[in-house]
Amino acid sequence: MENITTLVHLSVFGTPEEQRRSRKEIRERAARAGIYPASIHNLYVGFGKGELGGFSVPALNIRNMTYDFARLVFRLAKELRIGPFIFEIARGEVTYTDQPHDEYATSVLAAAITEGWKGPVFIQADHTQFSASKFKEDAALQLETLKGFIKSAIDAGFYNIDIDASTLVDLTKESYPDQQKNNADMTMALTAYIRSIEPNDVTVSIGAEIGHIGGKNSKVEEFEAFMNLYESGLPAQYVNYPLVKEKYYKGTIPHLSKISVQTGTSHGGTMLKDGSMQTVAIDFSVHANIGKSAREKFGMGGPVQHGASTVPIEFFHKFVESRAVEVHLATGFQNIMFTAMPERLKREMNTWLDANCADEKKEGQTHEQFIYVTRKKANKPFKKALWQLSDEEKRPILQGLEKELRILFSELHLENTDKMIKKYV
Repeated sequence: MENITTLVHLSVFGTPEEQRRSRKEIRERAARAGIYPASIHNLYVGFGKGELGGFSVPALNIRNMTYDFARLVFRLAKELRIGPFIFEIARGEVTYTDQPHDEYATSVLAAAITEGWKGPVFIQADHTQFSASKFKEDAALQLETLKGFIKSAIDAGFYNIDIDASTLVDLTKESYPDQQKNNADMTMALTAYIRSIEPNDVTVSIGAEIGHIGGKNSKVEEFEAFMNLYESGLPAQYVNYPLVKEKYYKGTIPHLSKISVQTGTSHGGTMLKDGSMQTVAIDFSVHANIGKSAREKFGMGGPVQHGASTVPIEFFHKFVESRAVEVHLATGFQNIMFTAMPERLKREMNTWLDANCADEKKEGQTHEQFIYVTRKKANKPFKKALWQLSDEEKRPILQGLEKELRILFSELHLENTDKMIKKYV
């Protein structure tokens, strides 16, 4: 019988038949070991009812070395008795990191097997995002495209889906309902679709977004305008799904479990010409105010923070204090990986970026700024090189990630939260 490390490498880099066979074997071994993809929906319902609090859930975007990174997370979770944590990948990341849903989920499950994990594993489709330009050209086609993406994710065990139609918010409109209309309509349509294809024994956790990350900060009025449109319009969306419609009118079908808001951050952060990072002015009151409305008026878990890698980690306890239910991190982990990798590989990546992304360099941008902005695109061409680094070469990368994760888990007050999972999931 092949060991799990061999299987996971075949599942990523093998022939199509080797990938199919090894992924099937990994999933079967995970099931036998009591490891299974799960939805975090019921835990967030507990937040909404006021039964839970005092911690925030991290959502970890892994762009490379997924098996090794996930092993580290599971090892720390066992040591610190951490219950809720999410592995996620955004729609754009699936493409530029070359990690299809089935591959990503299988790599995470393989890591859980290796580290002796037991119980649920939360895997999330982050930023299932509409393109404003493509929506304008053909809204129906854009909707069907995202349905296909969601079907692929759920089939792979992504039982947590973040819908991002915030790109369709029209700030040229005067009223908040008019601004949020397209956002609410498309979120409703995808909610109905998700409920129609989710497994019978799973309630997929669905998140929405009201403020595009990097834009203006979100307001309670915007959130409530969005939710009023969303909740009043849902029944009409279920017409095409008779079984879902029946559940809805019986009051047994849930809606959204969380809402992503804009608080002043941006994805990846901004590097200044001297190589330092621009200071982020984050407004934690956005979480506190919108969260209060989300829980009290709509029974949701609360608000979600994107772009958290741009926030100094020593301030992460403020997410807990302002009752953010979920915090997303991506670029910070990538920065650690790219800083600690062997110099020879770093030079090869930079050379590739200079040759293949030169048209993306902006006027006045330094070479260091250019590399920082574009290097995420080096994940795909150097994926195999990173996965196949020697243990010695991986050590500084994993040590850097472990140091970051320990601080993160502490700041988000996650130690000894494993009992929450046993009760709610």
